[in-house]
This record gives sequence, structure tokens and C-alpha cells, in this order.
Amino acid sequence: MSNHSITLSRVTSAHTAFVALVGLLDAELAERNGAEHSFYVRYNTIGTIRHAVLALDGEEAVGCGAIKDFAPGTMEVKRMYTLPNRRGKGVAAQVLGELERWAAELGATRCVLETGKKQPEAIALYLKSGYSVISNYGQYAGVENSVCFEKHLRPGAGG
Repeated sequence: MSNHSITLSRVTSAHTAFVALVGLLDAELAERNGAEHSFYVRYNTIGTIRHAVLALDGEEAVGCGAIKDFAPGTMEVKRMYTLPNRRGKGVAAQVLGELERWAAELGATRCVLETGKKQPEAIALYLKSGYSVISNYGQYAGVENSVCFEKHLRPGAGG
């Protein structure tokens, strides 16, 4: 697979391929987080998400991510996932860039996100993509396994 074969599609959280990928994400997170997983589940529902991105290789959905309103001028990146056999090939970086472009189009000047310390690949992606570690926000404050990030967006541009 090469990156030029990936197309990005903006969808809602009701899209069947997005729902399926999120199911795989939740199963993987349950395995990685163990007993702590139940804490995170309630903050990762997708019913209120209107802005999701699918990475497609032909007709196959190979990755996804989403943004949701967090605060005025700020969107929260949620539900980032790439199929295990497609990792390390830039799919997540493409999805993240598209989410940032979409957030900027919606008027956001900043994106925030939370990931787990047990997801070193995700942490590496966010650092490489220009995100900075910030104090854990909201429900993640004081949560030992969580690390939160932010990135200031250029108006009208992402990535």
C-alpha cells in the first residue's frame, strides 16, 4: 500500500464503516487498558459526533478519526484508529491532517486530545504532528494513564 491510494472521506459518526472501525478500536483499547477501560468508555461514545473522517483504500475503510466541539474555538480529536496491518504507513497522519483542516474550516483555532500512556504509537504521532503536551483537562485531570495534547491551527489550514 502506498499513501497515494488512500482517499479521505468526511462522514458522520453514523457511517457503518466508521462504527465498525470504532468497534475494533474499543476492543483494542479494552485489551491495552485492562481494568481502566471502563473509565474511558463513557467519554468515547460517538452518538454526538458529527464530523468524522474515514481513510479508504479503494472501498476498504482502513482508518478513522473524528472531531467534536470542545470549547469556543477548540475542537477535540477523538476515535483515531488505523487497522493493525496498515499502521506505520502514514494513514493516521493523513486522517489527523484532514481533521485539522476540517476543524479550521469550522472556525477552530486549536485542537485538543487525550490518549493513553499505553498507546506509544499515538503519542509519537501527535508529537510528530506538532502537538504539545498540556495538563490533563476535564475528566482526564488526575488520571495517571492519560496524556493530553494541544495544537494551535493556522486559520483555514490544517496539518
